[in-house]
Amino acid sequence: MRSRSYDPDLTPPWKKAAPPPEVPADADLVVEEAATGFCGAVVRVEKTAEGLTVTLEDRFGKHRVFPMTPGGFLIDGRTVTLVRPQAAPRPRGPLLSASGSIAVTDAKARVARAGRIYVEGRHDAELVERVWGHDLRVEGVVVEYLEGVDDLPAIVSAFAPAPGARLGVLVDHLVLGSKESRIAASVTGPDVLVVGHPFIDVWGAVKPASVGIPEWPRVPRGEDWKTGVCRALGWQMTTGEAWQRILASVSSYRDLQPELLGAVEHLIDFVTDPA
Repeated sequence: MRSRSYDPDLTPPWKKAAPPPEVPADADLVVEEAATGFCGAVVRVEKTAEGLTVTLEDRFGKHRVFPMTPGGFLIDGRTVTLVRPQAAPRPRGPLLSASGSIAVTDAKARVARAGRIYVEGRHDAELVERVWGHDLRVEGVVVEYLEGVDDLPAIVSAFAPAPGARLGVLVDHLVLGSKESRIAASVTGPDVLVVGHPFIDVWGAVKPASVGIPEWPRVPRGEDWKTGVCRALGWQMTTGEAWQRILASVSSYRDLQPELLGAVEHLIDFVTDPA
């Protein structure tokens, strides 16, 4: 009986095709995303709720984020599976925290000071914790959120700031002539410091490149800003889910705009000043 013949380019049915080789997604590795043909260098690898993602940057500086699916990328035309790169050897010298300060590795969290830092909302508090959490625990500074600034005068009055219990407040969209600026002026004193950033929401204080977008979109006046951002970016998710995506893109102070960095550092210095 004559045996069946098979095309030599086809895998015989009794054999399974070998899986694509795994390649660590090291920074600056140039790959092509198989489905779209987008070619770029690896910028970062992140863990999200859906799994690992990789951010690629093309030769024009455009960033795109892709899921790290098996066999989802090409290197020199060869199908590969990108995997998380191995952790780099610990560098010699002082270890830095996410804020860029020298990390204190053998110190317990300090008992909370009487002084406090207030921020506008939960997203602000989570972002501050992500970057300055180590510093705040070492200094014993507690961060709380207000859910807006309209009640700030009453909150400041109830807190009763004093030299040993200073109050710092971080306000979104603190620009000349705004409602926020008028409220800030009404409570500022020797033991109260109100600082802010110019962004409509703290989302805007995250660098667009870190999120994998070219820029934060303009949202028409009268439309909820966060909802408008999701719509303009084509993100089919709730604003809460969008925030988790944004927050996951922040690993250190390098991912934040300098206006927010300076404001938070100023507040920490203010509430920890013994004077």
